[in-house]
Amino acid sequence: MSDPRKAPEHEPTTHFGYQNVPESQKAEKVAEVFHSVAAKYDLMNDLMSGGIHRLWKRFTLELSGVRPGNRVLDIAGGTGDLTRQFSRLVGPKGEVVLADINASMLKVGRDRLLDKGVAGNVAFVQADAEKLPFPSNHFDVVTIAFGLRNVTHKEDALRSMLRVLKPGGRLLVLEFSKPTSSLLNKAYDAYSFTLLPLMGKLITRDADSYRYLAESIRMHPDQDTLKAMMIDAGFERVTYHNMTGGIVALHRGIKP
Repeated sequence: MSDPRKAPEHEPTTHFGYQNVPESQKAEKVAEVFHSVAAKYDLMNDLMSGGIHRLWKRFTLELSGVRPGNRVLDIAGGTGDLTRQFSRLVGPKGEVVLADINASMLKVGRDRLLDKGVAGNVAFVQADAEKLPFPSNHFDVVTIAFGLRNVTHKEDALRSMLRVLKPGGRLLVLEFSKPTSSLLNKAYDAYSFTLLPLMGKLITRDADSYRYLAESIRMHPDQDTLKAMMIDAGFERVTYHNMTGGIVALHRGIKP
């Protein structure tokens, strides 16, 4: 009997960390990673970044320009850090959608936000960034924080984000990127491939998932490549800001 999970012959491949896998299997493999780490995701973020991820997200909020009454889509919103702040900024007349492709992450985020009393202006939607299930010209701001590198077809996702934005709307992509210093790059490599899997093993009993996360960061487009991809997708006035020596970059583009 043939294996139903076996990829069709000649199916295109994509990277899953440093592995090449059939495109049809990447989403499932990424899902397994985040099912595994969802419960300890915030704790690991604090440990991995020394809490600096909160400053990266604060800068994202400032650059978003979100105002009362706005509609915001937080893609790969996970445990809801950004959604919670956007909910406060848009107020009772605004709307925030926390979207994530992963059911485990979405559940953690929903439970956490409900526990904190955030509910009235927030919706939770399981959604694929490449095929967003929302009307065109609907959102004032779209954000994706530490999620784009896990998307199989990044170009499709960027075009999907452009479609759901209103003209003049803003996309913000917060993502790990390429350190600007070769010395920092070497230190970052040593940290990522030695300490990161060790912390994953100790905290979540899952070193492999954190090894994948380190590899996925290295496979993600660098700052200028991602800027060019956003322009190709149709965004204008695309800029980026390096943070922590380029370990993280925040890209911003406007829908014409």
